[in-house]
Amino acid sequence: MVATRPLLDIAGVADRLGVTVRHIRRLVAERRIPIIKWGSVLHFDPDEIDAWVDRHRRPGRT
Repeated sequence: MVATRPLLDIAGVADRLGVTVRHIRRLVAERRIPIIKWGSVLHFDPDEIDAWVDRHRRPGRT
């Protein structure tokens, strides 16, 4: 059996990414961030969030 990390709520994702809950809600509304929706409750898979961040990472200036 594969161990998985617990799902995050909106506040957990906001804290993890260093942004506001309002910003996460905007990303959800614009369908720009991966979510798991059970009824009206939103959850976020930490592995999917990490992959999403990696896909959207841009190289810094040197």
